[in-house]
Amino acid sequence: MRVDDIKKIAVLGAGAMGHGIAMVALLAGYNVVLRDINQEFVDKGVKAIRDDFEKFYVAKGELTEEELDKIMNEQLTTAVDMKDAASDIDFAIEAVPEIMKIKKEVFADLDKYAPKHAILASNTSNMSITEIAKATKREEKVVGTHFFNPPTIMRLVEVIKGEKTIEETMQVAVDLMKIFGKIPVRVEKDSPGFIANRVIASTIALLGAILDQKVAMPEEIDAMMKKFGQPMGPYELLDYVGLDVVYDGGIYFSKILYPDYAPAKAFETLVKDGHLGMKTGKGVYDWSRGRPKIDLSKSTDKLDPIDLMSVEINEGIKLVEEGVCTPKDVDIAMKYGYSRAKGPFEMAEDIPHDLLKDRLEKLAHKFNKKIFEPTETIKDGRLGELLKKAGYDEYAV
Repeated sequence: MRVDDIKKIAVLGAGAMGHGIAMVALLAGYNVVLRDINQEFVDKGVKAIRDDFEKFYVAKGELTEEELDKIMNEQLTTAVDMKDAASDIDFAIEAVPEIMKIKKEVFADLDKYAPKHAILASNTSNMSITEIAKATKREEKVVGTHFFNPPTIMRLVEVIKGEKTIEETMQVAVDLMKIFGKIPVRVEKDSPGFIANRVIASTIALLGAILDQKVAMPEEIDAMMKKFGQPMGPYELLDYVGLDVVYDGGIYFSKILYPDYAPAKAFETLVKDGHLGMKTGKGVYDWSRGRPKIDLSKSTDKLDPIDLMSVEINEGIKLVEEGVCTPKDVDIAMKYGYSRAKGPFEMAEDIPHDLLKDRLEKLAHKFNKKIFEPTETIKDGRLGELLKKAGYDEYAV
């Protein structure tokens, strides 16, 4: 199968991610069937698609009302019954809640009705593609396509290979994401969190430890990092993503990878109190009047900016050591998934590697977290060699 063979795409799940992914496929010219478990959810998804097209495309002159009507009436269809949704598709993208039982039920049902040639993709942000694929009789045609929120704006898509995913499936998925106008990165080994969310997990662990040990206030850290050039402070970003997502991710990583990733008490308290960040109007910050204003004069010296960069570099190296991806892919994922000016390996070019090793050792000791200990590549002084091999022109030694 080639990407040119794809004519019709099913999007399973009409919520925030699902309707956004459907919009991306519609804008690329594909016929799309939007499916959810009841008509009410489907109708809400269709309304959200039209509303977003009106707000972000028609109002800006990027689409006419006639073009929008054509998209909605000729390209988009809907379904509740899986047989109706899947019987004539070429590619499916699942976007249901992050619960493995639900995902496996959806894939088993989808596999029953989708044509034998169809590729089945999951938009999961953390969960095992290998495990999801086991619910089907076509494990070689199951792949991960992890979009970032909102799908219409964020350009990164992680394309994840399960243990039995064949190269043809990977290549078709990569090519389709390019047609969607996205920047795909290949995840060659099915690993928790894939690339971007795995790297950010180490940062979240550090940010949580800072709060629990009362090292500094969130605004002090955010002001420091904004002065250092980041468009959004790290705590502000967590509020934007959603503290419930942060909390659930920490629980997942602590069970699958290592206990040190467990959510901080500070985050747990906020989540249990219903303060989930921007979407509820309050999280680490008060969002009730819009985006919080960070007072740059509160920038602190209680933490070195290098500390936050160090844990991300360290985590990125772990992914490379594990064979998950290349250094370049780590950088692309962090720049386009989390709007960073530089990726971890690009940052590693600018930091003396002895200093990097020293900062990580001190962080591991100060916060009693083994996940901050420097990787073997850093401890053995081989980071410069790794950077050079990966094609970085200049690197610290």
